[in-house]
Amino acid sequence: MEKIKIGITGYGYWGINLVRNFNLLNNVEIIICEKDQDKIKKAKKLYPDMLVTDNYEKMLQEEKIKAIVLATPVKTHFPLAKQALEAGKHVLIEKPMTSSVEEAEELIKIAKEKNVVLMVDHTFLFTAAVQKIKDIIESGDIGELHYFDSERMNLGLLQEDSNVVWDLAPHDISIIDYLFDDEIESVFATGSKHVNDKYEELVHITIKYKTGLVGHLHVSWLSPVKSRRILIGGSKKMIQYDDVEPSEKIKIYDKGVDMEKEAKKATPFSPIYRAGDILIPKLGNGEALYNMAAHFIECIELGKQSDIAGGEKGLTVVKVIIAANESIEKGRIINVTKD
Repeated sequence: MEKIKIGITGYGYWGINLVRNFNLLNNVEIIICEKDQDKIKKAKKLYPDMLVTDNYEKMLQEEKIKAIVLATPVKTHFPLAKQALEAGKHVLIEKPMTSSVEEAEELIKIAKEKNVVLMVDHTFLFTAAVQKIKDIIESGDIGELHYFDSERMNLGLLQEDSNVVWDLAPHDISIIDYLFDDEIESVFATGSKHVNDKYEELVHITIKYKTGLVGHLHVSWLSPVKSRRILIGGSKKMIQYDDVEPSEKIKIYDKGVDMEKEAKKATPFSPIYRAGDILIPKLGNGEALYNMAAHFIECIELGKQSDIAGGEKGLTVVKVIIAANESIEKGRIINVTKD
């Protein structure tokens, strides 16, 4: 079987992880593209048999290279991805997809015209935990969906060119978009700056959906503890997902509250609380980034766009990020519906 040649551009913090995981796939051959000479030396030392180049344009001219993986700063995503797509290459982009909605839309358009795969590295969607939650929701076990609450916090790492929304929020925005097949109606966000006066280090985002579902996202660089937690409330059951937990990441609570249906008791003061068992489902093993890499290669082989993290999904995440930042700036709700 002939291996698929891919060019991984950027051998920094995330690029190193991408190279490591793609290298585990038997049907892939990697070429690393990096301009920093110190990083090139590190790559050659760790992967002596792997080709390393500093010429991106020349790499795109190589017909045998079928796909490009971008692990570069957000501001470079659009120009580099556009070049690759126009050269007929399949493209995987590190999150977030682009710096603007218009850029994301243009990349999607080019990918369709060239009939190539365009995908975003929303790694958390490929965790066993998120996949299990997706199955639980689709089974109807938790009933009608009410809310999605998440907090993603730690101390640092503050970015020099963007706020905490661009850095941390894409994870939870991509998760809620993947889990709930619903259309976003509006976004409202508030943020604060404490360390510097340029970029927000702490932000609260509220996403309202047309069906009434509400998502609350809290992202922060200023927390003394690391937190990666999601709560999902349904009419029948509730789910807690704690990614920091080494085991028992998901807990399903058979808990809820109902109002007495009899007219004489149907008041806000007569709730019926339900408390049942707590189920801790068994999760599969395997690194999420490896699963993501394998999925990207599978999409290329099958000639189809990803139904998990395709370009349209990346566009939705960018739309929410842009709307959240606009809301912070203007101090009002931002409508994101098409009509």
